[in-house]
Amino acid sequence: MSTHSIREYLWNLSSKYKLKTTIMAEVRLNVYDMYWTNEYTTTLGLGVFHAGVVAYGREYGYGGHPFPFTGIFEIDPQDVNDLGEQFRFKESILLGVTDLTAEAVSKVVDCLGKKYQGDAYHLIHKNCNHFAQELTQILCGKDIPPWINRLATVGARLPFMEKMLPKEWLTPLALEMSFKEPEPTRNHQTYENAASGNS
Repeated sequence: MSTHSIREYLWNLSSKYKLKTTIMAEVRLNVYDMYWTNEYTTTLGLGVFHAGVVAYGREYGYGGHPFPFTGIFEIDPQDVNDLGEQFRFKESILLGVTDLTAEAVSKVVDCLGKKYQGDAYHLIHKNCNHFAQELTQILCGKDIPPWINRLATVGARLPFMEKMLPKEWLTPLALEMSFKEPEPTRNHQTYENAASGNS
């Protein structure tokens, strides 16, 4: 579902359910230094960063895993322990405000989970910053600062750079824990089939 489709979906629902509020909620972008890959990129003058979007006291991020279900996870804002030792908090950026309710934000995240599945993660073409960009556009109509995802922007134009980067993804601890304790709403059969290699 595209960003425009999600907006239209929420607009249609707002007439039936209370998905908007007169009290605006801040939308922040928490940026982390992913120094586990900086050894690959410092010679190119690029940094590698993870970004999470904060709204209503929850931080939403995206990470990779080998299964065909959502790679989106949520943590307490700036909780680097839930992300893992490879992540180091850098800064928090106020992007704007949203008039969507907390319930509506959850609906948006659920919708995006169909697009941002764990096995679709790619450091250059579909990473945590692409997810953050799309979510902040929906919530407050703002873009994330371009320097945060500069590696992906440059890498997409220079195929040789992609070959220099590690092939494996980095799965945040909070996302990894969801494999061990699937959420009640998750299709457990889908998970079991994916883990066993069956379709």
